[in-house]
Parts: sequence; structure tokens; C-alpha cells
Amino acid sequence: MSFRLILTASLSIAILAVFLGLGKWQLDRLYWKEGVLAEIESQIAAAPVDLPAQPDPARDKYLPVTVTGTMGGDTLRVLVSSRDAGAGYRLISSLETADGAVLVDRGFIRVADAVPPPTGGEMSIVGNLHWPDDRNSATPENEVATNTWFARDIDQMADVLNTRPLLIVARQATPAEPGILPMPVTSAGIPNDHLEYAVTWFLMAATWVVMTGFALWRMKRGTRDTLAPRND
Repeated sequence: MSFRLILTASLSIAILAVFLGLGKWQLDRLYWKEGVLAEIESQIAAAPVDLPAQPDPARDKYLPVTVTGTMGGDTLRVLVSSRDAGAGYRLISSLETADGAVLVDRGFIRVADAVPPPTGGEMSIVGNLHWPDDRNSATPENEVATNTWFARDIDQMADVLNTRPLLIVARQATPAEPGILPMPVTSAGIPNDHLEYAVTWFLMAATWVVMTGFALWRMKRGTRDTLAPRND
């Protein structure tokens, strides 16, 4: 076997090992991410507790809580799309509690629907603390003057509604609020693309094997043609 064939085969094996290694690494990441998501789901569904005195975004994200208070009259509308109901708004209101006012994500209404006023009187909210990351490079700035919001910017909303910069996404309200569909926190929005990445790397490995095999066959055939005797 020629030195050229040996060198080509060795480099091809090394590159194939890289593709397979990256695919295996993405599978490991997939199993890790599935464990993280299972832990988050378990935390979301846990029994609710009282609101911590000093909630921490890293420690208390998704923490189930129960709060009691009086809902404020002003409601902010955040544009959102529901898979089942189409385009609409998340409704964000203030809830005045014994420990100060907080933001409450009351749930979803369709774009054409009127904003249901709070039921009035004391109400209890069971939900999850959340620090959402709704904004990306394409998200427009919130239009406070027209009450058109494109992202749940907690600090900005808290400033407008005069509350603590703290958001509770409601799972259940007592008394219930007719016309509002709860949109509770879930892990569905947390990306987990590692399986797709793993498949991509393994497909690249398979393609590389085919390409390398064809290249080696061509090289070997060319060598045979060169060494074959001529009948002049």
C-alpha cells in the first residue's frame, strides 16, 4: 500500500473519530439536560410555600408559592401566542399583599377579548416565581403609553404598577377569574436540541465514511492503472 493511501486513511480515521466523539458528547449532554428538565418539572409541581422574604432569582426560580391580597385595577397586556388559542395577551396586574405589592401574571386572553377586571376583594394566588427571559435582539421595545408590551420586563412593569420587582405566574386563582386562561410555568420553553445535534454529527460521520471509501477506492484504482504494464 502506498504512503499516500496510508496517510489518507489515517487522517480520515482521525476525522471520523472527531465526528463520532462530538455525537457521543451531544448524547451525554442530552441525558444531562433531560435530568435537569425533570428536576425543574418536579420543582414546579411541588407544594406551594409562603413567599420568601428576599427571593433570589438563582435559588427561587420556579419556586411554587401561595400569596393572598387585593388585585389592583390596572392591567398590562403582553403580546403572546398560545398554541391552542392563537394570538392574545398575557395579563399582568399588581397584587397588594401584607408584605407589599407584587406582579401577578394572571393568564391569557385572545386579542379580540376585553380585559376582565379583577374580581374585587381579597383573592389567593397559587403560582410560581419566575424571572422570564422574553426578550431577544428582534423584540421591539415595550410601548408603555399604549399599554402594548412585547416582553415581560419585570423592572419596567414594577415601575409602572408600583410593585416590587417580583413576578408570580398564576396556576390557580381563588376566586377564579372567568375569561382568563391560566398560562402556568412549564419546562416546555427551555431548549433541548442536543438530540438534533447528535444526529447531525452522526450523519456527518456516516457521510464521511462514504466519501472516504470512495476516495480511497479511486486512489487505489489509480495506483493499479499506473502500475499496470502497457502493451505497446
